Amino acid sequence: MTHRADMPPFLILSTGHPTASMRRHGSFAHWIRVAAGLDRDAAVVIDVEHGEPLPERAGFAGALVTGSAAMVTEHLDWSERCAAWLRAAGQAGLPLLGICYGHQLLAYAFAGEVGYNPNGREMGTVDIDLTAAAAADPLFAGLPLRMPVQSTHLQSVLRPPPDAVVLAGNAHDACHAMRWGRSAWGVQFHPEFSTVHMRGYIRARAEALAQEGRSASALLDAVTAAPAARRVLRRFVRHARR
Repeated sequence: MTHRADMPPFLILSTGHPTASMRRHGSFAHWIRVAAGLDRDAAVVIDVEHGEPLPERAGFAGALVTGSAAMVTEHLDWSERCAAWLRAAGQAGLPLLGICYGHQLLAYAFAGEVGYNPNGREMGTVDIDLTAAAAADPLFAGLPLRMPVQSTHLQSVLRPPPDAVVLAGNAHDACHAMRWGRSAWGVQFHPEFSTVHMRGYIRARAEALAQEGRSASALLDAVTAAPAARRVLRRFVRHARR
């Protein structure tokens, strides 16, 4: 996907960094930019987790929010500032896409409820089912009704925001994707993860998985590509540019 000089850039709000063993592959923002097909000069990264100030939203095609090891329910100062910025940006119509933590932060910003998933950790390549509403959604229309995605999280959107449309879910997490308004989306899964990223995260969580009575090796064996999830990310870029 090319970038013309006259195209406004995308803003990537970095709310966290990869687990230590995966940092050799770059940052979350780098993974998202590459997976979205954005050239280096087509994205501006702001490290909100480490206190970089949030910019004016004017001049950006849209904003994407990364995953994080933090929890929305910790109500950290930087997270609360980011939520307020997202609320104002969403209400103003700036295209938004939150990923994992970003998905939960968007839901919180728009008055949804976030907390620990009562089913525990979701990890690995999992299937999600699209809802009927997805058929008319700009990012999900025409995708397989059941599709594999890469997932790693402990918290979830327990109650979507009022007026939000749930676009996908599964038995573990009923709100794997949502849209608020016409141009704000959240996805619990990681459309930017390749199989390398997913396997790396499973290995990094092997001890925690063992303590939960789960087999990291079985999850590793079950990892598969998730091309439809990647399409969601690229469709967001195209939609925002239009």
